[in-house]
Amino acid sequence: MRRAVIVDGVRSPFGKGRPGGALHGLHPVDLLAQCLSALADRTGINPVSVEDVITGCVIQAGEQAGNIGRQAVLAAGWPDSVPAVSLDRKCGSAQQAIDFAACGIIAGAYDVVVAAGVEMMSTVPAKANRLGRDNMGTALADRYPDGLVHQGVSAELIAARRGISRDAMDRFALRSHQLAAAQPAPGLVPVQVEGRMVDRDEGVRADSTLERLASLSPAFHSPDMAARFPHIDWQVTAGTSSQVSDGACALLLMEEGRARALGLRPRARVTHFAVAGDDPLFMLTAIVPATRKLLERAGLSIADIDVFEVNEAFASVVLDWLAATGADPTRVNRMGGAIAIGHPVGASGGRLFLNCLAGLEVTGDRYGLVTMCESGGMANATLIERCEE
Repeated sequence: MRRAVIVDGVRSPFGKGRPGGALHGLHPVDLLAQCLSALADRTGINPVSVEDVITGCVIQAGEQAGNIGRQAVLAAGWPDSVPAVSLDRKCGSAQQAIDFAACGIIAGAYDVVVAAGVEMMSTVPAKANRLGRDNMGTALADRYPDGLVHQGVSAELIAARRGISRDAMDRFALRSHQLAAAQPAPGLVPVQVEGRMVDRDEGVRADSTLERLASLSPAFHSPDMAARFPHIDWQVTAGTSSQVSDGACALLLMEEGRARALGLRPRARVTHFAVAGDDPLFMLTAIVPATRKLLERAGLSIADIDVFEVNEAFASVVLDWLAATGADPTRVNRMGGAIAIGHPVGASGGRLFLNCLAGLEVTGDRYGLVTMCESGGMANATLIERCEE
């Protein structure tokens, strides 16, 4: 039996995705190239043995157009023989890259593959590839005559349907900052930006308080949306939303026997996968059916999972998932999440896996589950199993 394992991984610090952010001014190709170089240095792998670099990137326009994965391979100085492909499954792009890499290994297509992700949200326009009313096509417009909504409105719809309070969301956001500030970021490697070194996540606020979060105004209220959804209390703020960010990641996956033959220690097996769709109006809820599908395939219950990484697109999304699945909240996002750390959409999946790996190794536990909500009402879920020494 062929088994796919994660040998190791790195990520850049996450910078605020706006002009003046810590990584602003760095070309996304160069950012990802630095992560690829750091991964090779950290693992000792000879890049000539890498059979593919599968790269998540959502906004494939401007500086991120033209198969950014291949450009980064060349920018890192890796051999011309190393191919790459770039993919877009919205916020789950890097997670999908990891899943495709593992599936390719299990199927025998690869023995050595890198799964990566990058997003430079401070310089590539966020609306460059966004579907709007003017370009959604006749059939899609006919199916949704009132139009779909911004994900912030979807977060409000989720909170209203579940009855999640503003205080509960604020407290969850505060927890994210406190946990992220309390421990080192797994896999983080410093990057060079215009002659200076960036070595920490810019968005984490160790001094965040419940009072400060409670003082923020709702971020997604508008007269049009208020008229369309009169039942919404409009409670979601910038403080309970993931941060727009710049960042990149790269993880080395191998067939387990190949890794051990090379003297590399596998950290975890990637064993089961699921993708799911749900109502695109609510947009961010497919993590619930994706989690259930994954557990059914693995023959496990929610109680069998030791560490969960559930992307903090919004506090209401994770709180809704907790209520729906009955998962132990103390096992979820123990090192903070995207509310504090940031969410460079093409790269966030890599961070979730690095946090999940580190969480399993700290406790010595067995199973980790990573799940990510995605634009359009989709989600990925992946099961990993920690490898013994």
